[in-house]
Amino acid sequence: MAAQRTVVVVGGGLAGLMTTMKLAEAGHKVKLFSLVPVKRSHSVCAQGGINGAVNLRGEGDSPYLHFEDTITGGDFLNHQPPVMRMAERAPAIIYLLDRMGVPFNRTNEGLLSFRRFGGTLKHRTAYAGATTGQQLLYALDEQVRRWEDQGRVEKYEGWEFLGIVKDPATGACIGIVAQNMRTMEIESFACDAAVMATGGNGLIFGRSTNSIINTGSPVSICYQQGVRYGNPEMVQIHPTAIPGEDKCRLISESVRGEGGRVWTPRDPHDARTAADIPEADRWYVCEELDPVYGNLLSRDIVSFIIYCVCREGKGVKGRQQVYLDITQLEKARGGPYTREQINDKLEGVLEIYEKFMREDPITVPMRIYPAVHYTMGGLWVDYETKGDGSWDADSPRNQMTNIPGLYAAGECDYQYHGANRLGANALLSCLVAGEMTAEGIVNYMREMPLSGAEAKASVLEDARHERQSEYDALKRSNGKENPYGLHAELAETMWNYCGIWRVQTDLLKAKANLDSLAERAHQCNLIDDSGWMNQAVPFARSVVNMIEQAKA
Repeated sequence: MAAQRTVVVVGGGLAGLMTTMKLAEAGHKVKLFSLVPVKRSHSVCAQGGINGAVNLRGEGDSPYLHFEDTITGGDFLNHQPPVMRMAERAPAIIYLLDRMGVPFNRTNEGLLSFRRFGGTLKHRTAYAGATTGQQLLYALDEQVRRWEDQGRVEKYEGWEFLGIVKDPATGACIGIVAQNMRTMEIESFACDAAVMATGGNGLIFGRSTNSIINTGSPVSICYQQGVRYGNPEMVQIHPTAIPGEDKCRLISESVRGEGGRVWTPRDPHDARTAADIPEADRWYVCEELDPVYGNLLSRDIVSFIIYCVCREGKGVKGRQQVYLDITQLEKARGGPYTREQINDKLEGVLEIYEKFMREDPITVPMRIYPAVHYTMGGLWVDYETKGDGSWDADSPRNQMTNIPGLYAAGECDYQYHGANRLGANALLSCLVAGEMTAEGIVNYMREMPLSGAEAKASVLEDARHERQSEYDALKRSNGKENPYGLHAELAETMWNYCGIWRVQTDLLKAKANLDSLAERAHQCNLIDDSGWMNQAVPFARSVVNMIEQAKA
């Protein structure tokens, strides 16, 4: 009976792949939808590592300390039972990935190597150079492809999610509507349960560190269809990124974890190059403000420090930038590492900086500034505990939204990180949430009769027809607004008024701007009315959804 069940998973990143793998292992059929090829999901961009209190260094680390650091870093707005479960599962997850073949860095003795990240005093972060996300994503995709070969998984790459389908009688999710981004055909798909694993919404802020696919549109659609949205205001701004005209490029926290230091000249008008400025004339601002954590304060604090320094005109040469310096690490300059050893740990990050800035970061300090990076808020999801407060793995409510049969996992759910995510907890939370989502769905389908979704063909067709009509109307629109211009205005509004510094007067300005943008977004002029691989209409649709999500 279990093999007759069908689950739709929307999103091919780490959370979606872990959910898919676990459901396939449990004997269920999975339809996996992804806007891009799975290996291009945004999880591939994660650089730094994955947390787990394995304690190979004998520092007295433990899952409880990991839990404590996580909820403290999140200002105690995290849901504590799921966070405890995440911390407890972390060591086993890391060893599972190791057995899958993830090429984690190792010590000279052959043991897993761990580095420090922000918000903790322990070496807790396992890493695969500076491409940890890519290595994890490829390892999980390999497992999912094995199930695909056995007929348990069916991939729909190049499909965009357009909405869920609810049973009119029970309100439960019985399917989704999606669009083929090549042929532009819109179809509905029946299922017994569905999972949203679609990542964050960094593109709402324009020049974020996120991929251009991270519009948050799927979450916005669910929100507009009645799914609760938790903590939408909680957006992480990473302290170290390369500012760019089109987007910002992430400089991983691993750089600070390996000894990178944030500083700026004590005299903001100092015209000397960084190499010519002596130690006495350098302001190591994080180290002076907190000698214990130093440059590994949690991200929200470091971002705010850099923002305030630059806001007061004390950035490098008075600009919106400070130095992130690893030049002292090389043996040629009295440091502990050879160039090869530095590249072994950080090559992926350093290559990005050298490519875009045309400077060698091992010999010249990097110039960085904070950028929008991660979405802590997301779809509201539930959990259940036993009488003693411990995690109840047998509950169907775990990771379920307020819509029966609809689950959420990864960056698009809201419960693990509170007001601030600790570095290297993102990959972990995606994997653990994927595990727990699969458990919840198995429990849900064990307790329910067959949904009869196929018998509700008229409901599915009505939902498909509604989305088709919306698409056709948008395609025919002949207004005066440019959707790309509207998106630029949205990004400017969100960064200027809802960024690091938020005050009521600015938030009221943002609300007024968003209300105006929401009206104008329905008056777009689309120059592309083709019926094959049309990019203009989906982008205009995503702008409407981004504005609605921004208003939340």
